[in-house]
Amino acid sequence: MKQVEVAVIGGGLAGMVAAIALGRGGRSVALVAAPYTKTDRRTTALMDQSIRFLERLALWEKIAPSTAALTTMQIIDGTTRLLRAPTVSFRASEIGLDAFGYNIPNAVLLDSLSEAVKAEGNITLIETTASEVAIRDDGVTITLEDGDTIEAAFVVGADGRNSMVRETLGIKVKSWSYPQSAMVLNFAHSLPHQNISTEFHTESGPFTQVPLPGNRSSLVWVQKPEEAAANAEKSLEDLGRLIEERMQSMLGKVTVEDNVQGWPLSGMTAHRFGKGRAALIGESAHVFPPIGAQGLNLSLRDIIALTDILCGSANQPIAASTGDTFDRKRRTDIISRTTSVDLLNRSLLSDFLPVQMLRAAGLHVLSAIPPLRNVVMREGIEPGGSLRGFSSMLREKLRR
Repeated sequence: MKQVEVAVIGGGLAGMVAAIALGRGGRSVALVAAPYTKTDRRTTALMDQSIRFLERLALWEKIAPSTAALTTMQIIDGTTRLLRAPTVSFRASEIGLDAFGYNIPNAVLLDSLSEAVKAEGNITLIETTASEVAIRDDGVTITLEDGDTIEAAFVVGADGRNSMVRETLGIKVKSWSYPQSAMVLNFAHSLPHQNISTEFHTESGPFTQVPLPGNRSSLVWVQKPEEAAANAEKSLEDLGRLIEERMQSMLGKVTVEDNVQGWPLSGMTAHRFGKGRAALIGESAHVFPPIGAQGLNLSLRDIIALTDILCGSANQPIAASTGDTFDRKRRTDIISRTTSVDLLNRSLLSDFLPVQMLRAAGLHVLSAIPPLRNVVMREGIEPGGSLRGFSSMLREKLRR
């Protein structure tokens, strides 16, 4: 029987970062995860707050050379509706940053995190799956697929949307679906992207290009399911021509790389994010569309909060109510982010004229009022941080 302070169930990106953060925070950790064998050619955009967290964990230096900076983000109304919004550009330099964040190949993240897990002395890597989790007032017992057991004072569910930890806790979820599918791919282009990410708002959802190193970008293209199915049947050459047309040839000739992926869009949020001696992070707690680069960034904020709670006094026993503390700490951020992404997505789908007017008016205001645009930018990279400095920034802008 293995005894640790914290057991992390699930070895995806969120599970590995959680194990590393808790281990380097002074807790003994068991990471229970079957070996990851799939090739992941997707990319993940991490915002400044997330990058600073990876820096504190001494992970960023190795990852950085394979990333592309996001220095400008622009929104272009690509609809054909009567009420169209103006193009809005958000520049990192406006809020004193070199970049909002960086776009990172998932394969680079997975390899770097896997190496860090194996090198961390406080982590025991158990490369199998958990078959059962028993959570008591005085501790947690994890039974492994091979029959062995682990005793822990706390368990972290990072085991995805079908989380066994969440099921064990008896926590229900709210799930929903969208009349949309997402196509994800990487492509090369003949013109430089200049570290600009462009999001076209269309009637079927966002069409978002994000820079990669060199003359390459990743694309998340949200479409109607029938349109996505038809496009998935196209040759890479035909798909490249279609993407170039949709991008108004902003990046020149487009060459789509192999391994185009797609899936139907859905959302999920747990009714609680922690309870007793357990916490839920990542997709075991929340799932929403790949819009606004929020997925892994939200998961990393879960981990930041959990690390603060569990490692603030790493020499003390873990309290039986730690999961409830985590739930209270994460509730506002998770619900507000999930709601805002859902509303943005549904506003693009709506043919209701007042909704279109509100969306267009909102982008007009952001385009015309720099102080408000700055607040939105700061809120996007660090929730809650924008409001702390808003009054002094507004006074300075008005003085000028």
